[in-house]
Amino acid sequence: IDNINDPITKYLKSPVPKKHLDKRKLEITIKHLLTMSSGLDCNDWDKKSKGQEDKVYKKKDWLQYTLDLPMVNNPGEVSHYCSMGVILMTEIISQTSAMSINEFADEHLFKHLGIDNVKWGHTSDGEVIASGKRLYMTSRDMAKIGQLILNKGKWNGKQIVSEDWIEESTTPKTKITGIDYCYLWWNIPFTTNEKTIISKTATGNGGQYIMIIPEMKLVAVFTGGAYNSQEDKLAFAIMKNIILPSIEN
Repeated sequence: IDNINDPITKYLKSPVPKKHLDKRKLEITIKHLLTMSSGLDCNDWDKKSKGQEDKVYKKKDWLQYTLDLPMVNNPGEVSHYCSMGVILMTEIISQTSAMSINEFADEHLFKHLGIDNVKWGHTSDGEVIASGKRLYMTSRDMAKIGQLILNKGKWNGKQIVSEDWIEESTTPKTKITGIDYCYLWWNIPFTTNEKTIISKTATGNGGQYIMIIPEMKLVAVFTGGAYNSQEDKLAFAIMKNIILPSIEN
């Protein structure tokens, strides 16, 4: 991949849109997928959205269905949380690298961190990996990813991911529901003792979180089973009311 500002059509050779043909689809870039701003009718938090993830997961061909969604905004205009954009991004990685996403992740990330016990979910026929969800790993391995971010891409003194990309991908680019959003990472503020602290955070349905607070050199990992429930936000209360005050004091 040469540039994240390239249109996805440069890399995604198949499938191609067959329905709701719209010239704006040709303008969707990799960056738009990373910032959830493709403009497609894809909003996981709106049950009326045609691209809401639970609807798409029931379809036979996730990729074709997603590309056939109607456009509701211009690319880059507004961001809505869209798991299908991540699945398109995964397919682009697979087509450009000639590797499945699990092979790519093992080769370029996991093996360097000593992560060797992971499981990916996928479609019923096993052809497409559900990269927007269902990556199973231990809490310790989640913490390794957090530590890699905290160390600006280094692990055991070796640069695994470029420092520039770590900075770029965890710096706010847009907002989703009023919260700063980066490239698949959130910047979530915590206020303690009248001071605001920013956490670089990866989130997952049910209460799965990797939270990194660089100024405290802190990585915190949470797991849970509160799927599609407000109880999956409990980690934020624990972080704000217990963990951060105990460290500050």
